[in-house]
Amino acid sequence: MRPTYLTREGYNKLKEELDFLKGPKRREISRQIGEARAHGDISENAEYDAAKEAQAHLERRVAELESKLANIRIIEDENFPDDKVYIGARVKLFDIQSDTEVCYMLVSPEEADYKTGKISTVAPVGKALLGREVGDTVEVRTPNGIRQYEIIEISR
Repeated sequence: MRPTYLTREGYNKLKEELDFLKGPKRREISRQIGEARAHGDISENAEYDAAKEAQAHLERRVAELESKLANIRIIEDENFPDDKVYIGARVKLFDIQSDTEVCYMLVSPEEADYKTGKISTVAPVGKALLGREVGDTVEVRTPNGIRQYEIIEISR
């Protein structure tokens, strides 16, 4: 299985979610199942069915998180070149059409959050930037049309 690259912050977020699901959330669902079971016949008990469905959903998410966390590589621990855009890079771009600067950090899809400037390496802009250097101009097809960016700074 291929590793998933995350920032330390992203790793900690997934770990906290897993701990919550395996602890307080599991106990809460178990309590709900017990209460629903106490109402009598479980064959026609909507509360019981809903609680069991929630339990199944929880266990799927726990398994998914455990699988992801088993294959995590922390970006800060990797030796990516500083002169090229790779996952974990902070990139300052000049948007040629709007004559403005924008800054992004390239992250895995699990951590992408456009509002905070974290874009996925599989998103159109992220994909176009991978492997590029300062001074390169990239064209990106976006929902709003084709955009051109010049890479003006790369940092880690």
